Amino acid sequence: MSAIATARAAWGADVPDWIMALAHECDRTSQNQTAKRIGRSASFVSTLVRNCYSAGLEGAEEVVRGALMSENISCPVLGEIGKHVCLKWRRRAGSFENVNTQHVMMYRACNRCPRCIGGDHG
Repeated sequence: MSAIATARAAWGADVPDWIMALAHECDRTSQNQTAKRIGRSASFVSTLVRNCYSAGLEGAEEVVRGALMSENISCPVLGEIGKHVCLKWRRRAGSFENVNTQHVMMYRACNRCPRCIGGDHG
């Protein structure tokens, strides 16, 4: 069964567009290649397509929209970046790392950003 057919069977008539984009990419390449492209595991991709993902979908949606659907946001520091890149930096902003100047700059910026309000680091 194709990933698109699996998604339609699991999600019903209201399959989100980003799930369909994920399923389409799985059918176009493979589940493993899709997982690598979005920076997640193959089991993560499978649970999303099969509508079995137990955690909140917001972070997963941002990763797919940014990596596969080329959706961007305006970052006050980096300019236009993919949503998946924003999520990566927000997650890193959960703890301070004095690795290099960019990490320090992004730690400060992300912790002041409205997308990260309330300690929601993705």
